[in-house]
Amino acid sequence: MAKRQEQEQASEEVTEVARNVLRMQLPISMPGLGHVNCYALLDDDGAAVVDPGLPTPGSYRALQDRLRQAGLAVKNIHTVLVTHSHADHFGGTGRIVRESGARVVAHRAFSFGGAPPAPEVSVDDLHAHAHAHAHADAAEASDAEPSLERFGERPPVVVEASSATWKAKTPWGGERPRPPLKMRLRWRLMSLVGRALRFPPISHPVVQGDVLRLAGREWFVLHTPGHTNDHFCLHDPADGLFLAGDHVLPTITPHISGLSQERDPLKAFFDSLDRAAALEHVDLALPAHGHPFGDLAARCEAIKEHHDDRLEKVKGIARELGPATVQAFSRQLFRQRSWGSMAESETYAHLEHLRLLGDAERHRNDDGELVYVV
Repeated sequence: MAKRQEQEQASEEVTEVARNVLRMQLPISMPGLGHVNCYALLDDDGAAVVDPGLPTPGSYRALQDRLRQAGLAVKNIHTVLVTHSHADHFGGTGRIVRESGARVVAHRAFSFGGAPPAPEVSVDDLHAHAHAHAHADAAEASDAEPSLERFGERPPVVVEASSATWKAKTPWGGERPRPPLKMRLRWRLMSLVGRALRFPPISHPVVQGDVLRLAGREWFVLHTPGHTNDHFCLHDPADGLFLAGDHVLPTITPHISGLSQERDPLKAFFDSLDRAAALEHVDLALPAHGHPFGDLAARCEAIKEHHDDRLEKVKGIARELGPATVQAFSRQLFRQRSWGSMAESETYAHLEHLRLLGDAERHRNDDGELVYVV
């Protein structure tokens, strides 16, 4: 199985994708992904960078190398823009600010810490990545389907992950993910490092409709909750550019978690896709993973169709099962290799969307689990 664009390893090449806009790929090691695109927006004062990668030495060295190719250094960065609160997007911010004094731009709702983060990509796309890796590894001569345990359900990031977090129940009554001890200790270590680094405050919070002047052009802020509540994109109608973050990716779909601040995270995502698709004067979308692409509206529609198909599958499962728990639905919706908290989270988001549309009802059974009737 060929790799998806978003799974390709980071190239060292720096490319100018539009006037005064450079694409710099930074390496990441996360389930379903191989790189993050850090965009440099150039002007007479230096550069703004969008999504400066993970808080790791390797990522920072790569950023320094890419900047050097463009005749820049970290000290020339005057602005850091963070599209949303996942570590491969905000992780490099603290060190940049300490070296350059850059301002930090993020959505007003930006937050991190207190709980393990949601994964970046959907369950299906994680499995496509796992499957590709299993076939690429000649040492694995097994007919068994690859497990997500190989990648871990969630990437390590700079957050606090206490033992209480692992033990807490999900809203639907299932178990939260409890990674192996080694991974929990790694999270704990990175949490301590993160506090020591003191992630800088957001000096310039933005909201829907704000305008930023960067790279000699005006960018309009588009709030796009769904993947995270604090996700935002930037639109330059004059040159037809759209900085998409993780909101719209070229070949995979972002994870839509049931563990969200949104009452209906899937509806929030649909509404955000509609707002992006309705934009006029978009010729080139610049995603955080994968290659730049055209026809943003068509890609938004394709992602919506993917979730509409899943909603129809949920209804079909309900006809076969009758009243059932989130876990039971998820085990019909996904292959066995996918079973677990992440699959249940995506399933829960879809069941709640149907319930809030009036197409499903729910109650709790004697074990405290939500039971849905669709």
